[in-house]
Amino acid sequence: MLRFLSVLTVSLLLCFLMAFQQKTPPAKTPNIVLFFIDDLGYGDLSVTGALGYKTPNLDKMAAEGTRFTNFMAAQAVCSASRAALLTGCYPNRVGVSGAFGPSSGTGLNPNEETIAELLKTKGYATGIFGKWHLGSEQEFLPLKQGFDEYFGIPYSHDMWPLHPWQERAKYPPLHWIEGNEQGKEIKTLEDASELTPRITERSVSFIRKNKKNPFFLYIPYPLPHVPLAVSAKFKGKSQRGIFGDVLMELDWAVGEVMKELKAQGLDENTLVIFTSDNGPWLNYGDHAGSSGGFREGKGTSFEGGQREPCMMRWPGVVPAGRVSNKLLSTIDILPTIARLTGARLPKEKIDGIDFTDLLEGDDSKTPRENFLYYYRKNSLEAVRKHDWKLVFAHPGRRYEGSLPGKNGEPGPAPEDYQYPKALYNLARDPGERYDVLEQNPEIVAELEKIADEAREDLGDDLQKMAGKNVRSVGRSEKK
Repeated sequence: MLRFLSVLTVSLLLCFLMAFQQKTPPAKTPNIVLFFIDDLGYGDLSVTGALGYKTPNLDKMAAEGTRFTNFMAAQAVCSASRAALLTGCYPNRVGVSGAFGPSSGTGLNPNEETIAELLKTKGYATGIFGKWHLGSEQEFLPLKQGFDEYFGIPYSHDMWPLHPWQERAKYPPLHWIEGNEQGKEIKTLEDASELTPRITERSVSFIRKNKKNPFFLYIPYPLPHVPLAVSAKFKGKSQRGIFGDVLMELDWAVGEVMKELKAQGLDENTLVIFTSDNGPWLNYGDHAGSSGGFREGKGTSFEGGQREPCMMRWPGVVPAGRVSNKLLSTIDILPTIARLTGARLPKEKIDGIDFTDLLEGDDSKTPRENFLYYYRKNSLEAVRKHDWKLVFAHPGRRYEGSLPGKNGEPGPAPEDYQYPKALYNLARDPGERYDVLEQNPEIVAELEKIADEAREDLGDDLQKMAGKNVRSVGRSEKK
Protein backbone atom coordinates (compact mmCIF):
# COMPACT_ATOMS: atom_id res chain seq x y z
CA MET A 1 0.00 0.00 0.00
CA LEU A 2 2.80 2.38 0.88
CA ARG A 3 4.52 1.52 -2.38
CA PHE A 4 1.30 2.25 -4.29
CA LEU A 5 0.95 5.64 -2.56
CA SER A 6 4.58 6.41 -3.31
CA VAL A 7 4.10 5.65 -7.02
CA LEU A 8 0.88 7.68 -7.02
CA THR A 9 2.65 10.62 -5.36
CA VAL A 10 5.44 10.53 -7.92
CA SER A 11 2.90 10.34 -10.78
CA LEU A 12 0.95 13.30 -9.45
CA LEU A 13 4.16 15.26 -9.02
CA LEU A 14 5.20 14.54 -12.61
CA CYS A 15 1.78 15.61 -13.87
CA PHE A 16 2.07 18.82 -11.87
CA LEU A 17 5.52 19.56 -13.29
CA MET A 18 4.37 18.87 -16.86
CA ALA A 19 1.37 21.15 -16.41
CA PHE A 20 3.62 23.85 -14.95
CA GLN A 21 5.95 23.60 -17.96
CA GLN A 22 3.12 23.92 -20.43
CA LYS A 23 2.50 27.31 -21.92
CA THR A 24 0.14 29.35 -19.77
CA PRO A 25 -1.74 32.38 -21.02
CA PRO A 26 -0.28 35.78 -20.10
CA ALA A 27 -1.53 37.53 -17.00
CA LYS A 28 -2.92 40.38 -19.08
CA THR A 29 -3.92 40.93 -22.66
CA PRO A 30 -0.96 41.56 -24.96
CA ASN A 31 0.16 44.71 -26.66
CA ILE A 32 0.06 44.38 -30.44
CA VAL A 33 2.71 45.82 -32.76
CA LEU A 34 1.94 45.34 -36.44
CA PHE A 35 4.56 46.23 -39.07
CA PHE A 36 3.15 46.43 -42.61
CA ILE A 37 5.89 47.17 -45.14
CA ASP A 38 5.14 48.59 -48.61
CA ASP A 39 6.14 46.56 -51.71
CA LEU A 40 8.48 44.27 -49.79
CA GLY A 41 9.14 41.08 -51.73
CA TYR A 42 9.37 37.58 -50.31
CA GLY A 43 13.13 37.50 -50.97
CA ASP A 44 14.00 40.91 -49.50
CA LEU A 45 15.21 39.81 -46.05
CA SER A 46 18.49 38.06 -45.38
CA VAL A 47 16.54 35.27 -43.66
CA THR A 48 14.72 34.68 -46.98
CA GLY A 49 17.81 34.95 -49.19
CA ALA A 50 18.53 38.64 -49.84
CA LEU A 51 22.01 39.43 -51.16
CA GLY A 52 24.09 42.58 -50.85
CA TYR A 53 22.85 43.62 -47.40
CA LYS A 54 21.82 42.13 -44.07
CA THR A 55 18.63 42.51 -42.01
CA PRO A 56 19.88 41.33 -38.58
CA ASN A 57 16.98 42.64 -36.52
CA LEU A 58 14.43 40.91 -38.71
CA ASP A 59 16.52 37.76 -38.78
CA LYS A 60 16.55 37.89 -34.98
CA MET A 61 12.76 38.30 -34.93
CA ALA A 62 12.46 35.17 -37.06
CA ALA A 63 14.81 33.27 -34.72
CA GLU A 64 12.87 34.38 -31.64
CA GLY A 65 9.45 33.72 -33.13
CA THR A 66 7.71 31.83 -35.91
CA ARG A 67 8.24 32.47 -39.61
CA PHE A 68 5.23 31.74 -41.82
CA THR A 69 6.28 30.78 -45.35
CA ASN A 70 2.81 30.43 -46.89
CA PHE A 71 1.44 33.80 -45.82
CA MET A 72 -0.68 35.69 -48.36
CA ALA A 73 -1.54 39.34 -48.75
CA ALA A 74 -5.25 39.53 -49.52
CA GLN A 75 -4.61 41.41 -52.77
CA ALA A 76 -1.49 42.61 -54.55
CA VAL A 77 -2.12 46.36 -54.41
CA CYS A 78 -1.95 49.08 -51.74
CA SER A 79 -5.44 50.18 -50.69
CA ALA A 80 -7.11 46.82 -51.19
CA SER A 81 -4.41 45.04 -49.18
CA ARG A 82 -4.66 47.53 -46.29
CA ALA A 83 -8.45 47.39 -46.17
CA ALA A 84 -8.25 43.60 -45.91
CA LEU A 85 -5.68 43.69 -43.12
CA LEU A 86 -7.66 46.08 -40.93
CA THR A 87 -11.13 44.59 -41.50
CA GLY A 88 -10.45 40.84 -41.77
CA CYS A 89 -12.30 40.79 -45.10
CA TYR A 90 -11.39 40.17 -48.69
CA PRO A 91 -11.17 43.76 -49.97
CA ASN A 92 -13.91 43.29 -52.55
CA ARG A 93 -16.31 42.39 -49.72
CA VAL A 94 -15.86 45.93 -48.36
CA GLY A 95 -15.93 47.50 -51.83
CA VAL A 96 -12.23 48.40 -51.96
CA SER A 97 -10.08 47.82 -55.03
CA GLY A 98 -6.83 49.16 -56.42
CA ALA A 99 -4.98 52.11 -54.93
CA PHE A 100 -6.99 55.22 -54.01
CA GLY A 101 -5.71 58.38 -55.65
CA PRO A 102 -5.48 61.73 -53.85
CA SER A 103 -8.66 62.96 -55.55
CA SER A 104 -10.64 59.73 -55.78
CA GLY A 105 -13.19 60.79 -53.16
CA THR A 106 -13.32 57.21 -51.89
CA GLY A 107 -12.04 55.42 -48.81
CA LEU A 108 -12.70 52.58 -46.42
CA ASN A 109 -16.32 52.93 -45.40
CA PRO A 110 -16.48 54.36 -41.83
CA ASN A 111 -19.17 51.76 -41.11
CA GLU A 112 -16.56 49.01 -41.39
CA GLU A 113 -15.01 47.94 -38.09
CA THR A 114 -11.22 47.83 -37.94
CA ILE A 115 -8.78 46.11 -35.60
CA ALA A 116 -8.29 49.48 -33.90
CA GLU A 117 -12.02 49.93 -33.26
CA LEU A 118 -12.37 46.45 -31.82
CA LEU A 119 -9.40 46.95 -29.50
CA LYS A 120 -10.74 50.33 -28.34
CA THR A 121 -13.65 48.43 -26.79
CA LYS A 122 -11.08 46.60 -24.62
CA GLY A 123 -9.39 49.77 -23.42
CA TYR A 124 -6.46 49.74 -25.82
CA ALA A 125 -4.59 52.88 -26.86
CA THR A 126 -4.31 52.85 -30.66
CA GLY A 127 -1.81 54.55 -32.92
CA ILE A 128 -0.80 54.47 -36.59
CA PHE A 129 2.49 55.92 -37.82
CA GLY A 130 3.15 55.59 -41.53
CA LYS A 131 1.17 55.30 -44.75
CA TRP A 132 -2.64 55.10 -44.47
CA HIS A 133 -3.92 54.86 -48.09
CA LEU A 134 -7.54 54.16 -47.20
CA GLY A 135 -8.93 57.55 -48.17
CA SER A 136 -7.30 60.98 -47.93
CA GLU A 137 -10.40 63.03 -47.13
CA GLN A 138 -10.73 63.81 -43.42
CA GLU A 139 -13.83 61.62 -43.10
CA PHE A 140 -11.72 58.55 -44.01
CA LEU A 141 -8.56 59.26 -42.03
CA PRO A 142 -7.42 56.97 -39.18
CA LEU A 143 -9.00 58.99 -36.36
CA LYS A 144 -12.37 58.08 -37.92
CA GLN A 145 -11.45 54.38 -37.88
CA GLY A 146 -10.56 53.77 -34.25
CA PHE A 147 -7.08 55.26 -33.96
CA ASP A 148 -6.22 57.73 -31.19
CA GLU A 149 -3.10 59.01 -32.95
CA TYR A 150 -1.97 59.31 -36.56
CA PHE A 151 1.23 60.67 -38.02
CA GLY A 152 2.24 59.81 -41.55
CA ILE A 153 1.28 60.24 -45.18
CA PRO A 154 -2.22 59.72 -46.60
CA TYR A 155 -1.25 57.66 -49.67
CA SER A 156 1.78 56.39 -51.60
CA HIS A 157 4.59 58.90 -51.89
CA ASP A 158 4.84 58.44 -55.68
CA MET A 159 1.48 60.24 -55.94
CA TRP A 160 3.11 63.66 -55.96
CA PRO A 161 4.28 66.28 -58.49
CA LEU A 162 7.66 64.54 -58.92
CA HIS A 163 6.06 61.38 -60.30
CA PRO A 164 8.14 60.15 -63.29
CA TRP A 165 5.20 59.36 -65.53
CA GLN A 166 3.05 61.68 -67.62
CA GLU A 167 0.25 61.93 -65.08
CA ARG A 168 2.47 63.82 -62.63
CA ALA A 169 0.51 67.00 -63.36
CA LYS A 170 -2.64 65.54 -61.79
CA TYR A 171 -1.08 65.02 -58.37
CA PRO A 172 -1.38 67.65 -55.64
CA PRO A 173 1.42 68.41 -53.14
CA LEU A 174 2.07 65.63 -50.65
CA HIS A 175 2.00 66.54 -46.95
CA TRP A 176 2.64 64.84 -43.67
CA ILE A 177 -0.59 64.43 -41.71
CA GLU A 178 -0.78 64.89 -37.94
CA GLY A 179 -4.13 63.67 -36.67
CA ASN A 180 -6.52 65.25 -39.15
CA GLU A 181 -4.34 68.22 -40.08
CA GLN A 182 -1.86 68.80 -42.88
CA GLY A 183 1.72 69.31 -41.83
CA LYS A 184 4.99 69.89 -43.66
CA GLU A 185 5.01 69.35 -47.42
CA ILE A 186 7.24 66.57 -48.79
CA LYS A 187 8.72 68.36 -51.80
CA THR A 188 11.89 66.43 -52.64
CA LEU A 189 13.55 63.05 -52.28
CA GLU A 190 15.62 64.61 -49.52
CA ASP A 191 12.36 65.37 -47.70
CA ALA A 192 11.22 61.79 -48.39
CA SER A 193 14.41 60.49 -46.74
CA GLU A 194 12.78 61.50 -43.42
CA LEU A 195 9.95 58.99 -43.83
CA THR A 196 11.47 56.01 -42.07
CA PRO A 197 13.30 57.91 -39.27
CA ARG A 198 10.36 60.16 -38.33
CA ILE A 199 7.83 57.31 -38.34
CA THR A 200 10.18 55.29 -36.15
CA GLU A 201 10.66 58.18 -33.74
CA ARG A 202 6.91 58.61 -33.31
CA SER A 203 6.37 54.87 -32.91
CA VAL A 204 8.96 54.72 -30.11
CA SER A 205 7.36 57.76 -28.46
CA PHE A 206 3.94 56.06 -28.57
CA ILE A 207 5.33 53.02 -26.75
CA ARG A 208 6.83 55.20 -24.01
CA LYS A 209 3.63 57.15 -23.56
CA ASN A 210 1.41 54.07 -23.34
CA LYS A 211 3.68 51.69 -21.45
CA LYS A 212 1.19 51.36 -18.59
CA ASN A 213 -1.79 50.61 -20.84
CA PRO A 214 -2.43 47.91 -23.44
CA PHE A 215 -1.82 49.33 -26.90
CA PHE A 216 -2.15 48.58 -30.60
CA LEU A 217 0.68 50.10 -32.62
CA TYR A 218 0.28 49.89 -36.41
CA ILE A 219 3.43 50.84 -38.37
CA PRO A 220 2.86 50.80 -42.15
CA TYR A 221 6.23 52.03 -43.44
CA PRO A 222 5.94 53.69 -46.89
CA LEU A 223 9.23 52.24 -48.18
CA PRO A 224 10.60 50.37 -50.15
CA HIS A 225 7.79 51.59 -52.44
CA VAL A 226 9.33 53.85 -55.09
CA PRO A 227 10.63 56.52 -55.21
CA LEU A 228 13.37 55.20 -52.96
CA ALA A 229 14.77 57.57 -50.36
CA VAL A 230 17.12 56.92 -47.46
CA SER A 231 18.65 58.99 -44.68
CA ALA A 232 22.31 59.97 -44.72
CA LYS A 233 23.03 57.44 -41.96
CA PHE A 234 22.37 54.53 -44.35
CA LYS A 235 23.11 56.03 -47.76
CA GLY A 236 25.70 53.97 -49.62
CA LYS A 237 25.98 51.36 -46.86
CA SER A 238 24.84 48.29 -48.81
CA GLN A 239 26.20 46.37 -51.77
CA ARG A 240 22.79 46.50 -53.44
CA GLY A 241 22.54 50.21 -54.17
CA ILE A 242 19.84 52.41 -52.72
CA PHE A 243 17.36 49.53 -52.44
CA GLY A 244 19.72 47.72 -50.07
CA ASP A 245 20.30 50.96 -48.16
CA VAL A 246 16.54 51.37 -47.70
CA LEU A 247 16.20 47.79 -46.41
CA MET A 248 19.06 48.29 -43.96
CA GLU A 249 17.32 51.40 -42.63
CA LEU A 250 14.00 49.60 -42.31
CA ASP A 251 15.73 46.80 -40.42
CA TRP A 252 17.28 49.39 -38.09
CA ALA A 253 13.83 50.96 -37.61
CA VAL A 254 12.28 47.64 -36.60
CA GLY A 255 15.20 47.15 -34.23
CA GLU A 256 14.55 50.52 -32.57
CA VAL A 257 10.93 49.57 -31.87
CA MET A 258 11.94 46.18 -30.52
CA LYS A 259 14.63 47.76 -28.35
CA GLU A 260 12.08 50.18 -26.85
CA LEU A 261 9.69 47.36 -26.02
CA LYS A 262 12.46 45.69 -24.05
CA ALA A 263 13.57 48.93 -22.39
CA GLN A 264 10.03 49.53 -21.13
CA GLY A 265 9.64 45.97 -19.82
CA LEU A 266 6.98 45.17 -22.45
CA ASP A 267 8.85 42.61 -24.49
CA GLU A 268 7.35 39.56 -22.78
CA ASN A 269 3.77 40.71 -23.24
CA THR A 270 3.79 42.02 -26.81
CA LEU A 271 2.80 40.19 -29.96
CA VAL A 272 4.85 41.59 -32.85
CA ILE A 273 3.74 40.85 -36.42
CA PHE A 274 5.86 41.73 -39.45
CA THR A 275 4.65 41.38 -43.04
CA SER A 276 4.07 43.27 -46.32
CA ASP A 277 1.15 44.57 -48.35
CA ASN A 278 2.19 42.99 -51.68
CA GLY A 279 5.17 41.80 -53.65
CA PRO A 280 7.86 43.82 -55.45
CA TRP A 281 7.21 46.30 -58.27
CA LEU A 282 9.52 44.39 -60.58
CA ASN A 283 9.61 46.71 -63.58
CA TYR A 284 11.55 49.22 -61.44
CA GLY A 285 14.55 46.92 -61.76
CA ASP A 286 17.37 47.92 -59.42
CA HIS A 287 14.90 49.98 -57.36
CA ALA A 288 12.64 46.96 -56.83
CA GLY A 289 12.89 44.00 -54.52
CA SER A 290 12.87 40.26 -55.10
CA SER A 291 9.96 37.84 -55.26
CA GLY A 292 12.28 35.15 -53.91
CA GLY A 293 11.76 32.99 -56.99
CA PHE A 294 7.97 33.15 -57.01
CA ARG A 295 6.27 34.09 -60.28
CA GLU A 296 5.65 37.74 -61.20
CA GLY A 297 5.17 40.50 -58.59
CA LYS A 298 3.02 43.39 -57.40
CA GLY A 299 -0.24 43.82 -59.25
CA THR A 300 -0.61 40.14 -60.14
CA SER A 301 -2.37 37.20 -58.54
CA PHE A 302 0.64 34.93 -58.96
CA GLU A 303 2.60 34.01 -55.85
CA GLY A 304 5.20 36.74 -56.39
CA GLY A 305 2.43 39.31 -56.06
CA GLN A 306 0.79 37.99 -52.92
CA ARG A 307 3.05 35.62 -50.97
CA GLU A 308 4.80 37.74 -48.33
CA PRO A 309 7.52 37.36 -45.73
CA CYS A 310 5.88 37.05 -42.31
CA MET A 311 7.24 36.69 -38.78
CA MET A 312 5.35 36.71 -35.51
CA ARG A 313 7.03 36.96 -32.11
CA TRP A 314 5.72 36.75 -28.54
CA PRO A 315 8.19 35.25 -26.07
CA GLY A 316 6.79 32.31 -24.15
CA VAL A 317 3.65 32.12 -26.27
CA VAL A 318 4.73 31.91 -29.93
CA PRO A 319 7.34 29.16 -30.38
CA ALA A 320 10.83 30.44 -31.18
CA GLY A 321 12.92 29.28 -34.12
CA ARG A 322 9.91 27.69 -35.81
CA VAL A 323 8.94 27.68 -39.47
CA SER A 324 5.31 27.01 -40.40
CA ASN A 325 4.18 26.21 -43.94
CA LYS A 326 0.47 26.40 -43.12
CA LEU A 327 -1.59 28.63 -45.41
CA LEU A 328 -2.55 31.96 -43.80
CA SER A 329 -3.47 35.47 -44.93
CA THR A 330 -3.56 39.03 -43.68
CA ILE A 331 -7.34 38.68 -43.34
CA ASP A 332 -6.73 36.15 -40.56
CA ILE A 333 -4.93 38.64 -38.32
CA LEU A 334 -8.09 40.44 -37.09
CA PRO A 335 -9.95 37.39 -35.73
CA THR A 336 -6.76 36.08 -34.15
CA ILE A 337 -6.06 39.37 -32.39
CA ALA A 338 -9.69 39.47 -31.28
CA ARG A 339 -9.39 36.09 -29.59
CA LEU A 340 -6.03 36.89 -27.99
CA THR A 341 -7.34 40.13 -26.50
CA GLY A 342 -10.91 39.07 -25.71
CA ALA A 343 -12.31 41.60 -28.19
CA ARG A 344 -15.52 40.85 -30.02
CA LEU A 345 -15.59 40.20 -33.76
CA PRO A 346 -17.11 42.74 -36.19
CA LYS A 347 -20.88 42.71 -36.49
CA GLU A 348 -20.75 42.26 -40.27
CA LYS A 349 -19.45 39.14 -42.03
CA ILE A 350 -15.67 38.73 -42.29
CA ASP A 351 -13.50 36.25 -44.17
CA GLY A 352 -10.61 35.85 -41.74
CA ILE A 353 -10.02 32.68 -39.71
CA ASP A 354 -8.71 32.61 -36.14
CA PHE A 355 -5.30 30.85 -36.12
CA THR A 356 -4.48 31.31 -32.42
CA ASP A 357 -3.89 27.59 -31.78
CA LEU A 358 -1.47 27.35 -34.70
CA LEU A 359 0.23 30.57 -33.64
CA GLU A 360 0.79 29.20 -30.15
CA GLY A 361 2.41 26.03 -31.46
CA ASP A 362 -0.29 23.48 -32.26
CA ASP A 363 0.94 22.33 -35.68
CA SER A 364 -1.89 19.79 -35.93
CA LYS A 365 -4.19 22.72 -36.71
CA THR A 366 -4.80 23.81 -40.31
CA PRO A 367 -7.12 26.78 -39.89
CA ARG A 368 -7.14 27.91 -43.52
CA GLU A 369 -7.69 25.42 -46.33
CA ASN A 370 -8.83 27.72 -49.15
CA PHE A 371 -7.82 31.11 -50.49
CA LEU A 372 -9.32 33.39 -53.16
CA TYR A 373 -7.13 35.46 -55.47
CA TYR A 374 -9.19 38.48 -56.50
CA TYR A 375 -7.72 41.39 -58.44
CA ARG A 376 -8.70 44.46 -60.44
CA LYS A 377 -12.12 45.68 -59.38
CA ASN A 378 -13.64 42.29 -58.65
CA SER A 379 -12.07 39.60 -60.83
CA LEU A 380 -11.60 36.12 -59.41
CA GLU A 381 -8.30 35.25 -61.08
CA ALA A 382 -7.45 32.12 -59.10
CA VAL A 383 -8.52 29.87 -56.22
CA ARG A 384 -6.48 27.64 -53.98
CA LYS A 385 -7.09 24.62 -51.77
CA HIS A 386 -4.11 23.41 -49.76
CA ASP A 387 -1.29 23.22 -52.34
CA TRP A 388 -3.44 23.21 -55.47
CA LYS A 389 -3.98 26.51 -57.28
CA LEU A 390 -6.34 26.92 -60.21
CA VAL A 391 -5.69 30.03 -62.30
CA PHE A 392 -8.57 31.22 -64.49
CA ALA A 393 -8.09 32.78 -67.91
CA HIS A 394 -7.72 36.51 -67.33
CA PRO A 395 -6.03 39.65 -68.61
CA GLY A 396 -3.30 40.82 -66.27
CA ARG A 397 0.00 42.57 -65.67
CA ARG A 398 3.10 40.82 -66.92
CA TYR A 399 6.70 41.61 -66.01
CA GLU A 400 8.30 38.64 -67.73
CA GLY A 401 9.43 39.28 -71.28
CA SER A 402 10.24 42.98 -70.74
CA LEU A 403 13.47 44.57 -69.57
CA PRO A 404 13.09 46.32 -66.19
CA GLY A 405 13.97 49.98 -65.71
CA LYS A 406 16.98 51.47 -63.95
CA ASN A 407 17.77 54.26 -61.50
CA GLY A 408 14.16 54.82 -60.47
CA GLU A 409 12.62 54.82 -63.93
CA PRO A 410 10.15 51.98 -64.66
CA GLY A 411 10.38 49.55 -67.52
CA PRO A 412 7.30 48.31 -69.38
CA ALA A 413 4.78 46.07 -67.63
CA PRO A 414 1.84 45.36 -69.96
CA GLU A 415 -1.52 45.19 -68.18
CA ASP A 416 -3.43 43.18 -70.80
CA TYR A 417 -1.45 39.98 -71.17
CA GLN A 418 -3.91 37.10 -71.64
CA TYR A 419 -3.12 34.42 -69.09
CA PRO A 420 -4.61 30.99 -69.89
CA LYS A 421 -6.44 28.71 -67.49
CA ALA A 422 -3.92 26.55 -65.64
CA LEU A 423 -3.49 24.33 -62.58
CA TYR A 424 -0.38 24.35 -60.40
CA ASN A 425 0.76 22.20 -57.50
CA LEU A 426 2.52 24.73 -55.27
CA ALA A 427 4.15 22.05 -53.13
CA ARG A 428 6.17 20.81 -56.10
CA ASP A 429 6.04 23.89 -58.29
CA PRO A 430 5.96 27.09 -56.18
CA GLY A 431 7.14 29.07 -59.21
CA GLU A 432 3.91 28.20 -61.10
CA ARG A 433 5.75 26.97 -64.19
CA TYR A 434 4.19 23.59 -64.93
CA ASP A 435 0.53 23.47 -65.84
CA VAL A 436 -0.98 20.13 -64.79
CA LEU A 437 -4.59 20.97 -65.66
CA GLU A 438 -5.12 18.10 -68.08
CA GLN A 439 -3.72 15.46 -65.71
CA ASN A 440 -5.95 16.37 -62.74
CA PRO A 441 -9.61 16.79 -63.77
CA GLU A 442 -10.90 15.82 -60.31
CA ILE A 443 -8.80 18.55 -58.65
CA VAL A 444 -10.02 21.08 -61.20
CA ALA A 445 -13.64 20.15 -60.49
CA GLU A 446 -13.08 20.57 -56.74
CA LEU A 447 -11.51 23.99 -57.17
CA GLU A 448 -14.20 25.06 -59.64
CA LYS A 449 -16.79 24.36 -56.94
CA ILE A 450 -14.93 26.68 -54.53
CA ALA A 451 -14.86 29.33 -57.25
CA ASP A 452 -18.60 29.00 -57.91
CA GLU A 453 -19.35 29.52 -54.22
CA ALA A 454 -17.07 32.56 -54.14
CA ARG A 455 -18.76 34.08 -57.19
CA GLU A 456 -22.16 33.65 -55.57
CA ASP A 457 -20.92 35.37 -52.42
CA LEU A 458 -18.52 38.04 -53.73
CA GLY A 459 -19.13 38.16 -57.48
CA ASP A 460 -16.71 37.92 -60.38
CA ASP A 461 -16.24 40.51 -63.11
CA LEU A 462 -14.66 37.88 -65.36
CA GLN A 463 -17.98 36.01 -65.33
CA LYS A 464 -20.06 39.21 -65.21
CA MET A 465 -21.50 38.16 -61.86
CA ALA A 466 -22.45 40.40 -58.94
CA GLY A 467 -21.95 39.08 -55.42
CA LYS A 468 -24.78 38.79 -52.92
CA ASN A 469 -22.77 39.78 -49.86
CA VAL A 470 -20.61 42.75 -50.79
CA ARG A 471 -20.70 46.09 -49.02
CA SER A 472 -20.09 49.57 -50.40
CA VAL A 473 -16.89 51.58 -50.38
CA GLY A 474 -16.94 54.90 -48.55
CA ARG A 475 -17.71 57.91 -50.77
CA SER A 476 -16.89 61.43 -49.75
CA GLU A 477 -19.75 63.82 -49.23
CA LYS A 478 -17.62 66.48 -50.94
CA LYS A 479 -17.55 64.60 -54.26
